[in-house]
Amino acid sequence: MHAPLKPLETPALAGPTIRNAPVGALRAFLTLLVIAHHAALTYHPYAPPPKAFAAPPILWTAFPVVDPQKFAGFGLLTLVNDLFFMSLMFLVSGLFVAASLKAKGAAGFLKSRALRLGAPFVIGAGLLAPLAYYPAWLQSGGAPSLAAYARAWTSLPFWPSGPAWFLWVLLAFGAVAAALDSLFPRLIPALGRWTEGAARRPGRAFLVLVAFSALAYVPLNMVLPFGHWTLEGPFLIQTGRAAHYLVYFLAGLAFGAAGVGQGLTDPQGALARRWWAWQILPVPAVIAAVGALVAAFSPHPPPKPVLDLVGGLAFVLACASLSFAVLAVFLRFVRRTGPVGGSLQANAYGMYLTHYVFTAWLSWMLLPQAWGGLAKGAAVFAGAVALSWLTTMALRRMPLSGRIL
Repeated sequence: MHAPLKPLETPALAGPTIRNAPVGALRAFLTLLVIAHHAALTYHPYAPPPKAFAAPPILWTAFPVVDPQKFAGFGLLTLVNDLFFMSLMFLVSGLFVAASLKAKGAAGFLKSRALRLGAPFVIGAGLLAPLAYYPAWLQSGGAPSLAAYARAWTSLPFWPSGPAWFLWVLLAFGAVAAALDSLFPRLIPALGRWTEGAARRPGRAFLVLVAFSALAYVPLNMVLPFGHWTLEGPFLIQTGRAAHYLVYFLAGLAFGAAGVGQGLTDPQGALARRWWAWQILPVPAVIAAVGALVAAFSPHPPPKPVLDLVGGLAFVLACASLSFAVLAVFLRFVRRTGPVGGSLQANAYGMYLTHYVFTAWLSWMLLPQAWGGLAKGAAVFAGAVALSWLTTMALRRMPLSGRIL
């Protein structure tokens, strides 16, 4: 993720503020979705029961704490989130790449990305992830001993990095963008000229995104095991979605090359004006994706090639339609950023980095309470938002961390 957009308060900058405000608000909203997702997983209706810490498959990397009190609605929330929110984060992250490359050049761009993404990845994977997963060790029956936990952790076949996986992937994608700009210096400006038309014809941009996403995702989906992750040390990524995420990042780069607030992200463009129509499109796609998942786990599933093809296409359509639907709402209704919204945007990156520690530990602390899954999930979400927000505000006051965050 890039540095959060800061609210521009002077009247002379009112135009850019209005144009940038929807994108900044969308990025903050996606951060809140990530926190809600991780808060809900503890109370997911199909969360697996705790097992021995090193027993495969090591599912506590996705479910650090599992509470016997469930809430069925969290199953739908996390399913719909998983269809689009990380893809849209990659797209939004790509929006500002063209301007950054133009201002800094490829070498300066990579240097700033290394500081902005590489250093937080090292801290996130090396310190915050082990801290967040300590409750998983305790719930698996591990002794309350840091030495025992460290031995068990270093004996794992990989290094769980938690949400920090997004940072190294984004850094790698930034290197791809810098390489493209160096090898083909006319490419990004040409993409910007092409995507300017998305202000008038967002449907064309949608279809192009769907086509490239399908080419990137469906073939891999048909040959890889369901939900397969590549695990090399702390460098984790969902294998089947790696190329799909790259497509969304490059799509963000192309849309951003027209200028943030121009082209597809124009608050006065067709996507914003017809925002209501874009809310209809995801409905059949999400139903198809849910249906494919239900069929996959039914007693008599369809043949795997059919299921993989249909499920893959449903995912691609659901991802793109949900992304455009959410973007349309923010373009239509967000005009300015108030003090609270401005603070949320400014601290969103740090909240993404730190929230996992708080969702895990708050879930662990609430295990003895008999509030029910919905109330507990809401409490964990609210607590993690508040604590990660305050923590980031404090970190941003320090010289080095403030420069990064």
